[in-house]
Amino acid sequence: MKCLALTFDDGPGPATGTLLSTLRKNKAKATFFLMGKHVELRPALVKRMAREGHEIGNHTWSHPSLPTLFDEEITQELRATQDAISSLTGRTPRMFRPPYGNTDDRVRELAGDEGMAQVLWTGTTLDWKLRDQKKIRSAVLRLAKRDGVILMHDVVPQTVQVMPSLIKELKKRGYHLVTVSTLLKGRKLAPGTTYP
Repeated sequence: MKCLALTFDDGPGPATGTLLSTLRKNKAKATFFLMGKHVELRPALVKRMAREGHEIGNHTWSHPSLPTLFDEEITQELRATQDAISSLTGRTPRMFRPPYGNTDDRVRELAGDEGMAQVLWTGTTLDWKLRDQKKIRSAVLRLAKRDGVILMHDVVPQTVQVMPSLIKELKKRGYHLVTVSTLLKGRKLAPGTTYP
């Protein structure tokens, strides 16, 4: 099967509910890397993500550049978010994505100590900068490839707005939209490793 993982960072945001409805209508799954402080603001959306079969990862509490922090600050950013997500969903995230993609061996190892693998991407849309539906759509279509991991943001309204037509086009091109874990075909990501 030709699979693709759509991933969304920084949420849940004001438009995340709309995105979840679009995904449900199109029988598509996604992976959400959530910020702890936004989890606290929108707990119902986090519960809904879990209930509807999406994957939830850790994107720190407050979105700092992790390599600039002390070990205990990094651990606190990750742990507080783990606690917030697991208290709502009953499941502790097994993956995290470093804010801005800023990472190093120390960050990866500290996340590993918290039981998480680091998940990056094969293509980023830069949707936060584009903020234009047509440009976001063409970026995703350009970056889409078998077993790809596409980085977007559910806090960017234009990304959420373009999703219905974008998902339709991806499906027309033969893609099955799945979670990052589904791409692994039964393999488990070991804590402290990086994917892809």
